[in-house]
Parts: sequence; structure tokens; C-alpha cells
Amino acid sequence: MNAAVVDITWRQRAVSIEYQWLQPGRRSAPLLVFLHEGLGSVTMWRGFPAQLCDALGCCGLVYSRPGYGQSTPRVAEERWAPDFMHQQALEVLPALMQALDIDTAADKPWLLGHSDGGSIALLHAAHRPQHTAGAIVLAPHIVVEEVSVNSIRLARQAYLAGGLRDKLARYHRDPDSAFWGWNDIWLDPGFRAWSIEQEIGTIRCPLLAAQGLNDEYGTLEQIHGIARRVPQTQLLELTACGHAPHKDQPQALMLAIQRFFSLHNVEGDTR
Repeated sequence: MNAAVVDITWRQRAVSIEYQWLQPGRRSAPLLVFLHEGLGSVTMWRGFPAQLCDALGCCGLVYSRPGYGQSTPRVAEERWAPDFMHQQALEVLPALMQALDIDTAADKPWLLGHSDGGSIALLHAAHRPQHTAGAIVLAPHIVVEEVSVNSIRLARQAYLAGGLRDKLARYHRDPDSAFWGWNDIWLDPGFRAWSIEQEIGTIRCPLLAAQGLNDEYGTLEQIHGIARRVPQTQLLELTACGHAPHKDQPQALMLAIQRFFSLHNVEGDTR
């Protein structure tokens, strides 16, 4: 199914959100919502969401956050605040669910987030426990690490002098909107103190946290920190894997998610 667009109202303005249903005929099955990385979009997930939904027997929803993909671009002078991931988790995602007529109280969705999307999934699960069946987070951030900042500085150089802008232009209507919104806030000195360590302690749903041993944007302390605060967390550490487990180790990740999902998606627990 091709991507579509739905309008929401966010912070007193109309915003169009690009989204795509996967296996919409399975609407009686569990819903898995995919939350992309800091430079991601619907199309940048490629085939992984569809393959995973087929493996799990799920219905899937993939969408591009404001500023990304074919969603409404960020206004040129708009700078994201340090709470930008909270805004996405607690304002944009609920508004999207409402616009798509998804009753998340009656049919709690599962969330799968990558990188910034993983952090957004954690925040949503922590603050909206009655609307979250479970969460799978890939290379999430719960604190700002120096390795992250250093890699984001390198991304800035690649965007200004390398081919990164041309690459992103294939996936985003306005690549400057996507890149500078993300890059500016992560390199803002005021963002260094950002942390969701305490907030995630309220998560009660099943949680799988995965990270590559060669992740250039974060250390294993990110997922170990989650496990210390959320005791039911299942950890997955992947060898020969960087920041994108679904690209570097798709088979190992898919098998781990299938085991996790089959263990926790017992009929009556999540629907």
C-alpha cells in the first residue's frame, strides 16, 4: 500500500503527517507502530517493517514525524527545543492515533522505535501506560553521550561538504528541514543535560532493548541503563552491528523480536 497523508492539529497549527498501513486487512491483529530515527522517514525503513509484520502476523503503521519525509516540513527559522522527543511522544503520536481513528485505550498498540524513535517510544510507554501494549527499542537514547555528539558533528560535516544532503533528498521533501532540526538540537550545549533516566522507571509494559556492539551513536550503557530502571527489560546485544540493527543484523533481530512478541502477546493481554 502506498503512503498517504492525514492532517492533525499540533501546537495550534495544521500539520500533515505521511503514513503507511502495512497489512491493513489484519486490523483485528495487534498493531505495531514504527517510530523512525533522527534522520528517518517512512521510506527510509525500506522493507523491514513489512517483513516484520508478516513474521509476527501483525498490522503495521509507519509514519514520518513533522519535518520528515513527505510530512509538513519544519519552518526554516524553527529550532527544536530540548523537549522535542517529549512533544513527539505525548502530543504528535496521540494526535495521529486519533486522526486515524485508532482507539489506543481499547486496542493498545505495540511500539517499535529506532534511535530518537526509540526514545520517543520509551517516553510514550512511560507516560501513557494505558495506551501501550509493549515496546521494542533499537539503539535508543536515555542520556546524551559524548560518542553521540561526536558522530553528530561528523554528520554535520558530511551534510555540508559530502553527499549526505543529496542522499537525504531522496527520502525527504525538504532535507534541510529534517537535517537541521535534528542536528542543531543535538549539538546545542543546552541539550547535553537531557536525560529520561528517571521518567522511564514508570514503564510497566514488556520491553525489548537492542543495540549493536559497534554503535557509533551510543554505548551499551544506554540499554543497560534502561534495564536498571525497567526490570522487565529484555536486552539484545548484537555483534558486528552499528547504529541500525534492522539493517546490520536483520535476521538476528527479527528472530529475537518474534520470540519476545510470542512470549508477551498472549490473547487478552494486549487487546
